[in-house]
Amino acid sequence: MALASCTATSAPPAANLAAAPANIDPLANPAPGEWISDGRDYTAQRYSPLTQINASNVGQLGLAWYDDLDTYRGVEATPLYADGVLYNTLSWNITTAYDARTGEVLWTYDPHTPREFGRLACCEPVSRGLAMSGNKVIIATLDGRLIALDKDIGEELWSTRTFELDSGFAYSITGAPRVFGDKVVVGQSGGDLGVRGFVSAYDVETGEKAWKFFLTPGDPANGPDGEASDPVMAMVRQTWSEEGMWKTLGGGANPWDSIAYDPELNLVYVGTGNSVPHARFYRSNNEGDNLFVCSIVALDATTGAYRWHYQMNPGEEWDWTCTSSIISADLEIDGRQRQVLMQAPKNGFFYVLDRATGEFISAGAHVYQNWNAGFDANGRPITTDQVRYGVDPRLVAPGPGGAHNWFPMAFSPRTGLAYFPAYQSAFVYALQPGWTPQPMRSNSGWGGYTGEAGRIRGELMAQANEIEKAWLTAYDPVNQRIAWQVPLPRHGNGGVMVTATDVVFEGTTNQTFAAFDARNGSVLWEYPTQSAPVAGSITYELDGVQYIAVNAGWGGGAAQIERGAGIEMPRAPARLLVFKLGGNVALPPLPAQASAPPEPPALRASEEIVRRGAELFAQTCSVCHGQNAIGGVADLRHMDRETHGKFNQIVLEGLYLDKGMGRFDDILDQEQADAIHNYLIARANEDWGR
Repeated sequence: MALASCTATSAPPAANLAAAPANIDPLANPAPGEWISDGRDYTAQRYSPLTQINASNVGQLGLAWYDDLDTYRGVEATPLYADGVLYNTLSWNITTAYDARTGEVLWTYDPHTPREFGRLACCEPVSRGLAMSGNKVIIATLDGRLIALDKDIGEELWSTRTFELDSGFAYSITGAPRVFGDKVVVGQSGGDLGVRGFVSAYDVETGEKAWKFFLTPGDPANGPDGEASDPVMAMVRQTWSEEGMWKTLGGGANPWDSIAYDPELNLVYVGTGNSVPHARFYRSNNEGDNLFVCSIVALDATTGAYRWHYQMNPGEEWDWTCTSSIISADLEIDGRQRQVLMQAPKNGFFYVLDRATGEFISAGAHVYQNWNAGFDANGRPITTDQVRYGVDPRLVAPGPGGAHNWFPMAFSPRTGLAYFPAYQSAFVYALQPGWTPQPMRSNSGWGGYTGEAGRIRGELMAQANEIEKAWLTAYDPVNQRIAWQVPLPRHGNGGVMVTATDVVFEGTTNQTFAAFDARNGSVLWEYPTQSAPVAGSITYELDGVQYIAVNAGWGGGAAQIERGAGIEMPRAPARLLVFKLGGNVALPPLPAQASAPPEPPALRASEEIVRRGAELFAQTCSVCHGQNAIGGVADLRHMDRETHGKFNQIVLEGLYLDKGMGRFDDILDQEQADAIHNYLIARANEDWGR
């Protein structure tokens, strides 16, 4: 697909949808056939009232149209639909509008996100979605811009920066922005590297900042921030140690995915991320709860003022986040009608909270876990001593991948069940003695990989491997029990959507898009997608026809683990797939040897070394191997692991003299060759999968 900053064709005729009355917020009450926000409406239930596709005819679904997305990167976005147009966004925030009937591209907008920001995205430079308001489509870019586009022609209306590029922190944005009333609310990523998490809100018409709320304390020596979080910072500061690496690495708690809203209570609910560095010993001297790490924080939507919080994991140190889907519902519990929030975060529990007050109502484990011995009278978890680790390895369940990660959860008010992909796992944690953080790189403080600790780690990981399982889980939040489960082959199963006809849709690691009976989990239909769809799907209605749309683009953390282990399944590049009853379009056959390009090594070198390598490459190598390492006689971004392993032999010892590649030990020393190699690793990671 050729891309300019913005290319456009004429829009299709608008669908025959009645306009909402002026006093009704369309985002709170979308027309039945529309899907105009990430979770469809403010409840974020991902529940559609459409009924044309049901359990008796879902087997007749076929492909109506598709678009090749020209990438092997993960495509994690939930598309949006309004007025006959489907909107989608990819890695690097490239955004496209389609005629939702035919798949014709109407316009494409490329914000030219700097590729080096891919180094700050832990799990690929993905985007999880878009927002809409009136005539605007709103995107949040990896490099921190919030951009409003004219939804009809794709032209930029306004752009604002959500964080400064010289902040000293490794900020990026991978989550979808959300429009709540007259404001756009967005968080940021980077909590594995080093950030001070915050959430901020902007005027939807102008992009002007309305408020900002920090989720960890700043260094007291720097004084107040002058933001909405200032009044509560004294309380927050008391939960951190006097000295610790949180002062330089920020502490984390970044809200990298789920943010929710209740318009009647005028509350914004912020799900916060893990701590940084992960190990509490280095972060906070093994002291304190470290607010607001791994919490849900409720803020006044108008001012950003603090209202309440609930912390799932005080003193979190296992890379557990509370950024999974936050869903609102009204449930009858113990004979009372309750306004609740529901979340199934990484730690293996399903939580039900009062969404007005933050009161803990209940929680139950849905996978094996060994960190929690119960909850006290106030709902505070009782963390077992066996999961607090030092230099001696400890087996902890769940592992850092989480029992439920970002993959969207759905809830059906008809069945009263929540639906989400669950993952049972464990991991071995230990401290790295004498650990020193590295700016702008992953900072965990974990170790125990060698010597006696390494031997113990191996034995414990064998136990962890024995319990590993994955399911599509249907969960009863009122009774805190699993209603049913469907086993799935491995971690990384996709987001979930449910309809009023009791049909659940999910992408699976079988490389299928599947429909399940919402009442009992029976498989009703499967379609081979040639790449595992990890994104959440949507459904919309146009000209009396109900469609289902999903991005099929395997990627993110689970895919990185598979590629690193050399066990990735053959797959096609990513596609946007759109289905309808009786659809008869066919995908091209998947070649027998289809696979993604070789996975480049992880970048470990500092930014300073990468910059030095870039200079040396330009001076020494670019004539033959292209400017910015693109093209040339051999494109060095695409070296396989074997070539990476003998890079210095090639460059300094002349290993490939017979192939025409000279030796350069007369002008480069070992340190300089390593710098060039690290620059090429950086470029490979930036451009991988394009």
